[in-house]
Amino acid sequence: MRIVIAPDKFKGSLSAPDVCLHLEKGLQRGAGGNLDIIRIPVADGGEGTLDAAVGSGFTRRTATVSGPTGQPVAADFAVRGHEAVIEMATASGLALVPQVLRGGKPDSTSAATATSLGTGQLIRAALDAGCRRIMLGVGGSASTDGGAGLLQGLGARFLDARNNELPLGGAALANLHSIDFTHFEPRLVDTRFVLASDVDNPLLGAQGAAAIFGPQKGATQQDVGMLDAALARFVEVLAREIGFRAIKAAEAPGAGAAGGVGFTAIAALAASRRPGIDVVLEFTGLTERLAGADLVITGEGSLDEQSLLGKTPMGVARAAAAQGVPVVAVCGRTTLADGQGAAAGFKEIFALTELESNVDRCIAEAGQLLEQLGTQISGRLAAERPARTPSTKEDLHV
Repeated sequence: MRIVIAPDKFKGSLSAPDVCLHLEKGLQRGAGGNLDIIRIPVADGGEGTLDAAVGSGFTRRTATVSGPTGQPVAADFAVRGHEAVIEMATASGLALVPQVLRGGKPDSTSAATATSLGTGQLIRAALDAGCRRIMLGVGGSASTDGGAGLLQGLGARFLDARNNELPLGGAALANLHSIDFTHFEPRLVDTRFVLASDVDNPLLGAQGAAAIFGPQKGATQQDVGMLDAALARFVEVLAREIGFRAIKAAEAPGAGAAGGVGFTAIAALAASRRPGIDVVLEFTGLTERLAGADLVITGEGSLDEQSLLGKTPMGVARAAAAQGVPVVAVCGRTTLADGQGAAAGFKEIFALTELESNVDRCIAEAGQLLEQLGTQISGRLAAERPARTPSTKEDLHV
């Protein structure tokens, strides 16, 4: 029997590759080691996208770049031939803000000054590695700089009215007068970008990057107004430099992703925006690797109604359904009713909380519990397998 394991991470507990390993261990234990198992860690374009790429044959690389508050960080990216996968959070993520690293919360200062510079530097590292198709996953960012830092990492200079270079961060864009693209990275002309994002927000206004996502990054209401005005100034100046497409890009769905990096990717890098799960399933080759499978196991930490809006388990379930392969889901916990799970395409849902009601213990002991679930799933499969009917003398041992 061939089983494809294609889960997302269990956030705060296990990475997607670890989920795969523990499930496989339990499945094989229950089946006496007789299963043909294919592990395909997946993600929805945010955290875990890099792991999914490496699990699909990309090679992990590391570059030292500027973090969201200017400190150097070692950021990973993944390369396969002329393709690269960049997870913005590794270079410019909220988790890299010093106070967050110390277990605290982001504050007004980091909200105003955090930069996406490191992400631009990581793109340059991918270009140095020979990549000319770059998939950019933009979840978990710390900045609200409209992607200005990304452009600075690629050689653009942001200048005030006196021709002085602006400080990094979104707040400084209020004083933007011009952008110098003289030394902008020339290899970008031959490079295609894919923006992996499920965010539909525009760049500006009540549903924009500052208003919706700024408070999550430490912005006060006063900061939100200031950052939104600064981003509007950025759009105005960039439009003078590259034309009306900057105005159009600011209004495009997804422009507000990652504090406005979506805007810059669309306007200046001509990125095509696609749902994160679609991008990941494409580079993992899930559809092709489902051939001959008898079962697919997917899942994530919390399987709930948000999961049904296009997150990883639904993307995997759709791909499996297209090939007629049954799907079960594993999760830390679920709030879905039986009918909801079935309607979403899941034959069955297995939750760690069925084995251990204490959620904290589920998180701490997720690996061991997943192995138990794997063994349980193997038992179900064995029970469902039809008994073989002897049809020859050899079968009957005559």
